[in-house]
Amino acid sequence: MKKIAIFICAAIIGLTAVFGLSGFASSGSFFELSKNLDIFTTLYKELNTYYVEDVDPDKLVQSGIEEMCSSLDPYTDFISEENMADYRTQTTGRYGGIGAIIGTRGDWVTITDPYDGFPAAKAGLRAGDRIVSIDGKSAKKFASDDVSRMLKGKPGTAIALKIARQQADGTEKELDVTLTREEIKIKNVPYYGTVTKDIGYIRLTGFTEKAGSEVHNALNMLLAKDHIKGLILDLRGNPGGLLNEAINTSNVFVDKNTLVVFTKGKTDDQNKEYPSLNEPVDTKIPVTVLVDGGSASAAEIVTGSLQDLDRAVVIGQRTYGKGIVQSTHSMPYNAKLKITTAKYYIPSGRCIQAINYADRAEDGSVKRKADSLKVAFKTKGGRTVYDGVGIDPDIKTEPEKVSQITIALVTRNLIFDYATEYRAKHEAIGSAKNFQLSDAEFDEFVAYSIKQDFNYTNRSEKLMDELKKTAEKENQFTAIAADYDVMKQAMKQDKKKDLYKEKKQIKGILEEEIASRYTLNAGRVEAGFKNDPEIAKAVEVLNDNGKIKSILTKN
Repeated sequence: MKKIAIFICAAIIGLTAVFGLSGFASSGSFFELSKNLDIFTTLYKELNTYYVEDVDPDKLVQSGIEEMCSSLDPYTDFISEENMADYRTQTTGRYGGIGAIIGTRGDWVTITDPYDGFPAAKAGLRAGDRIVSIDGKSAKKFASDDVSRMLKGKPGTAIALKIARQQADGTEKELDVTLTREEIKIKNVPYYGTVTKDIGYIRLTGFTEKAGSEVHNALNMLLAKDHIKGLILDLRGNPGGLLNEAINTSNVFVDKNTLVVFTKGKTDDQNKEYPSLNEPVDTKIPVTVLVDGGSASAAEIVTGSLQDLDRAVVIGQRTYGKGIVQSTHSMPYNAKLKITTAKYYIPSGRCIQAINYADRAEDGSVKRKADSLKVAFKTKGGRTVYDGVGIDPDIKTEPEKVSQITIALVTRNLIFDYATEYRAKHEAIGSAKNFQLSDAEFDEFVAYSIKQDFNYTNRSEKLMDELKKTAEKENQFTAIAADYDVMKQAMKQDKKKDLYKEKKQIKGILEEEIASRYTLNAGRVEAGFKNDPEIAKAVEVLNDNGKIKSILTKN
């Protein structure tokens, strides 16, 4: 019998002992638990014995575990011994490797983003470099996951790569590169700098170990070197992470011993208050926090605490609404159980959890809390804020609508591939903040894209397809077929026209991708400043002390 099947049996015996001796459950609930465990083990035994095909115990029990966890919420998860390495990388941001993101392009795996300061970047590898071989073994038709495993390894060990790099004339040149693997620590703050002369910017993308220290150090550097008078903390797309790092990050901006968050759970040890523990970097500098629908969990704790304490102006779109906390528990055979153990509450006393996973419809679906059910709370200074649906920004902006043709250019890698070609032909671009493609260069990109013969479906075509399906279901399509064909023909894609129609959006994304080929992530971020409406709004607010005061004053 395999380990995971043994684990189930051991767990059943353990649960029986715990519940039987401790009196933790009532006699009724213990009976239900015991009954269902008995059913589960008997079912497993019958399937293993009588099912017509051989049963894989690992797969069978793993499926049961996954279904059990998913029936509770999306965040409760069983982590097997085989998956512990990936889990540790998620929580620590550390692994042994060369420090680069890779992706598949046709039959080959390609470098897509080298991390600044790590072996790939230090060896001069570029986005667009095709991996031809690894330690002498051809990498053709290798899956990116397989290549990723080969690139990772114990720090200090060497790996030999042959890469193919595009040249200015369109040909490729093969290069042999030997790298020494290092411990890769993915930065929580991949970039900090200035947007304008005196407005600082910190991009915080995660909350793994040392996130608070990284923000602390970044702000210290901006204050000392650039003498900034205001700060933009960008949490857009930040999915969260470790609770203690959310507290440490908030602590950068608020006094020691300030309540940042408190939790409430089923057991007494989950009912805790978490104050800031250290001296802050600065409690006076005006701060704006940028958020969107992808800002979740720890990112919402930072956003919500700074909002509740009237310490920052929040700009963007409503956050995700994940107000629950997970903790990990050791399991037999070196496995872990990540389990939702509490809800968190920010200083005003509100919980921003948008979905009650215990309240499911008959089909098992869950719904977000309705705005009409929101409850009002007060910030430290008396402003009204609401619970239950994420963090509502103080200044709301509309998310940018990405056109179908832009999506097609990105997903078909045309923007990526053109940036590779551009880098091969241009040795430098100057400052990423000031980099702009000329009209002639955009014309070249249009011509390049048209040659690739890519397809996409615009919104009008999608609506027409839906109309046809509905009419066919209702037996009405024959009557409108002729008109439908005329309208469909009139909507036929004019790729060149659509490329110029969406020029501003496409050009902005293309400039970011090209800039990243010269100064990596810093180039991508800085090239995006000029086309970012939330950053423009933040700069406007930070340059107007009266506006900041009016927003953070009792409403």
